[in-house]
Amino acid sequence: MPGLWAVFTLVASAGQVLRNALQKELTATLGTVGATHVRFLFGLPFALLFLPIVLLAADAPRARARHGDARLDDGRRPRPDRGHRLLLAVMQARSFVVTTAYVKTEPLQVALFGLLFLGDRITPGLAMAMLTATAGVLMLSWPRSGAGALLSVRPALLGIGSGALFAIAAIGYRGGIRALATPHFVVAATVTLVLGLLIQVFVLTAYLLIADRAALQAIVRAWRPSLFAGFMGAFASQMWYLAFALESAAKVRTLALIEILFAQLLSRITFRQRLAEREAAAIGLIVAGVALLLNW
Repeated sequence: MPGLWAVFTLVASAGQVLRNALQKELTATLGTVGATHVRFLFGLPFALLFLPIVLLAADAPRARARHGDARLDDGRRPRPDRGHRLLLAVMQARSFVVTTAYVKTEPLQVALFGLLFLGDRITPGLAMAMLTATAGVLMLSWPRSGAGALLSVRPALLGIGSGALFAIAAIGYRGGIRALATPHFVVAATVTLVLGLLIQVFVLTAYLLIADRAALQAIVRAWRPSLFAGFMGAFASQMWYLAFALESAAKVRTLALIEILFAQLLSRITFRQRLAEREAAAIGLIVAGVALLLNW
């Protein structure tokens, strides 16, 4: 179904903004690594719940296999032949919206990595859309003059660096989804979600057991708010992987810049943070880039 990837991306973007907000609230008590671990540790049970539901739903097309399309039956159980990349991004900044914007220098890097590792094509329209939207991101995150500029350097570097990690992760996950020997994109996306969360839970739990056991104890004590954050993390990731299964990571992550608008709306409601005129103009550029992407 044409455009389905865009629906998945918009839902994923909204879910991710809400998850980020929940994690930001948890950072004060759990620390950045602890709050990051919440989305994996409490997201894994939901991913494990998604998988059997998806596998059961995937049984329906087996009837077609009996009429000649044996590949559907053979591919119902995916066979992974590549690993997944681990992502740990730390987000620290003066504003929830601007922090989100720093990370959104990602699409250009995604396009480059996608071209190098997956052979994803970059069309003129896609390039123009990415450049327009990224210009808006740079305008939004550019340090202010004077003392404010100095204070803005560290979050900018952290945001751009984490954007690079997100780019590598996006390409890694899309490559993993494509490597699964199943014709069902929903099954491939869900299996990738489960395997990715398993790796992330194992690595971060091991790290915290060695480096910060108090953070693990704090996570257990904060299980009630962490549970919803974990669900939103698993749900948003499921939507991302469905989009990656259908479209190039560059297009998905460019459309995902719409997340900044969702972040602004959430900030007004939750954090009462207002947007400056320059930031509003920058968001206009981002919207123009997204519109160009969808209409090319």
